[in-house]
Amino acid sequence: MEQSQKNTGKLGNWIRTSVTARMFMIGILILVLLIPLTFIKDLIRERSQRKQDVMKEISKKWGGEVLFYGPVMEIPFKTFQEKTVVDESTKKIYTETIESVEYAYFFPETLDIDTKVDPEEKYYGIYKTSVYESSMNISGSFTKPDFSEKEVEEKHILWDKAKIVFRMSNQKGVSNKVEIRLGANAYAFKSRYTTDDVYESDFPALNTLESSLLKKEDIPMEHTSDFSMKLNIKGSQQISFIPAGKQTTVNMVSDWKTANFFGEFLPYNDDKVHENGFDARWKILDINRPFSQQYFNQLPRLNSYAFGVNFMIPVDEYQKSERSAKYGFMVICLTFLVFFLIQTMSGINIHPFQYLMIGLALTMFYTLLISISEHSNFFKAYLVAGISVVALITAYSVSILRSRSFPMFIFLSLTALYSFIYVIIQLENYALLVGSTGLFLILAIIMFVSRKIDWGNS
Repeated sequence: MEQSQKNTGKLGNWIRTSVTARMFMIGILILVLLIPLTFIKDLIRERSQRKQDVMKEISKKWGGEVLFYGPVMEIPFKTFQEKTVVDESTKKIYTETIESVEYAYFFPETLDIDTKVDPEEKYYGIYKTSVYESSMNISGSFTKPDFSEKEVEEKHILWDKAKIVFRMSNQKGVSNKVEIRLGANAYAFKSRYTTDDVYESDFPALNTLESSLLKKEDIPMEHTSDFSMKLNIKGSQQISFIPAGKQTTVNMVSDWKTANFFGEFLPYNDDKVHENGFDARWKILDINRPFSQQYFNQLPRLNSYAFGVNFMIPVDEYQKSERSAKYGFMVICLTFLVFFLIQTMSGINIHPFQYLMIGLALTMFYTLLISISEHSNFFKAYLVAGISVVALITAYSVSILRSRSFPMFIFLSLTALYSFIYVIIQLENYALLVGSTGLFLILAIIMFVSRKIDWGNS
């Protein structure tokens, strides 16, 4: 029994005095603290998913994203197919001609879209997303349809059944009577109540709307037919177009200052973004896009060639909180390293339990950050959480280190560390450069401070 107590005493004394033992103990504590850090990251993802669900709910009530495709002229035509038939009673073979109706789709020669978008932030409880009201003035022209590709005779074209169709997402958001004017006549649209038969998760489903039958004088048989239409629609998050015209021009203006242009085609004007919002202009020619001006049998799905604007809200609180949590491991390691260097150089004893309390205080920073940022902006949340944790650890270190100089050094170190991380989070293009430079300087300082430690007695 006495020998056992001596061995235990030696082990305890080795843990208290050995630098290697302290390093091993700190390493174990850091690994243990990775468990609450993992839970915190899961919490951030869960709250972020909750926000996405709320945003979808807002979009469902207000109106989803808008994708406009058209207008397109739809003209039916007759086709004939010969079929060999055997008469069962007489065993005679004869040829039967089967007549069917197919459809041809002709894109406009020119398509001009002038759009004004008035976006705003919509709140649902503590969550927000971007919604907008838009006004589109759509104009252009159709030229005489060319059926030579199918070798369709003029007499088999059903000109009197011609219509104008277009496709769009978010039909629910339309707030005006939709009609197209060809010449002196106006044609109202009605829904076919059909959606795409091909599902693509990256794009919204499109509904097809068709006009009433076109009058003969408005069909471009001998002359070009000019058209115009107006569309007022409410939507959310983004608005985009498919360049259906042989020459498509789009002009979009808005007072939204954080717009993100996306898609196959970007605005050509360099002054598209200004201090009051943006004024973006696109011009797409048929040679710029990999699809034809006419199609037979069915209207193709061209969502992947859409272009437009996303009314993005700059990096939200959950994204910033998740980015800050990624630095949690580094914060714990560097903080423990500061206490380890103080303990090693001054000879002050710090118990493993005290290290654990400091580590838990560091992890509490992230729960405070998430909860406060849901009710305030990220800067205020980060400031409150940072001050709270730094003050708590500094006050705790006073009782541990029993001096004023070391706690002041810890206070300055933690303040600099959290400030450094905040700067990295705010940066986008230079985050890697600043982060790498900062870590290099931290490593240099640690190497300089630890150079006088006698590692031989570890």
